[in-house]
Amino acid sequence: MSKLTLRHIGKQYDGKVDVIRDVNLEIRDGEFMVFVGPSGCGKSTLLRMIAGLEDITRGHLMIDDRRVNDIPAAKRGISMVFQSYALYPHMTVFDNMAFGLKLAGVARTEIDEAVNRAADILKLTPLLQRYPKALSGGQRQRVAIGRAIVRKPGVFLFDEPLSNLDAALRVQMRIELARLHKELGVTMIYVTHDQVEAMTLGDRIAVFNAGNIEQVGTPLELYQRPANRFVATFIGSPSMNILPGAFGPDRAAHAGSIGIRAEHVELGTAGSLDMRGRVTLVEHLGDSAIAYVEVMGHEQPVAVKLDAQHVTCAAGQEVGLRLPGQHLHVFDSAGAALC
Repeated sequence: MSKLTLRHIGKQYDGKVDVIRDVNLEIRDGEFMVFVGPSGCGKSTLLRMIAGLEDITRGHLMIDDRRVNDIPAAKRGISMVFQSYALYPHMTVFDNMAFGLKLAGVARTEIDEAVNRAADILKLTPLLQRYPKALSGGQRQRVAIGRAIVRKPGVFLFDEPLSNLDAALRVQMRIELARLHKELGVTMIYVTHDQVEAMTLGDRIAVFNAGNIEQVGTPLELYQRPANRFVATFIGSPSMNILPGAFGPDRAAHAGSIGIRAEHVELGTAGSLDMRGRVTLVEHLGDSAIAYVEVMGHEQPVAVKLDAQHVTCAAGQEVGLRLPGQHLHVFDSAGAALC
């Protein structure tokens, strides 16, 4: 296991394009850290810098208190699992997993032991003599993970490894990755643009935006106490409702804007509550429903989360909304959280 320290890390292309800007981050020994953010925010670039696949323009990358900026990727004690499986089609599962160890000149008995142990952890033992074309997408991804496990790294890096799988397989693989982390106890860094993956997998999450880290915290901290409007709207589904400050109670009237989660908005009859609007859509999700309410003077509809068994509104209906003060998030004109 290893800890990582990123001190004032920056990445610049062509001497003028900053893609990573002064990142400072401590990743604890044995932690499952998730990098999340929209496409193009720099999260995969930073992961590749940690792996040694991209040069570091500025700052210091420390692994267990050793500066590794100039250490080759193969000597950093890191294994990386990519979005594509990158398996050799002419090799069996066993040979795919053993290939890196063979190149390193590891003894045959040690290779057998390492591959069989990884196969047992990943439930791949019955598949060791199959070729990649005979495997499902989820099985191929497990082989790619197994190839990383056999190297016994101090740090695992995952670059959107589930994005090629269908929804059901992604859920299954999330469960398996969480189990794998618990069993191995090794440091893992996982990149995704999917905030559901981030919330379900991460011990802590780093939210990226335009080359910066906006906030680092546990999933619950990010959801309940976002540091700014970007984090508030990126984390959570549906996205947090953002309204002009004038819509709030007196204490928020002069704020830049206020936010409130869909589950905290209360629905009532038109004219009876803090504000009123017209329902444009009711989205039924099985255990719950989301009503979208169009409010005059507000660009985006207000999302209201309802119990699926007690949906009393329909599209076109006039309704009232209450915004309980204890659930409001107040942001200044720059988007920073005030309370």
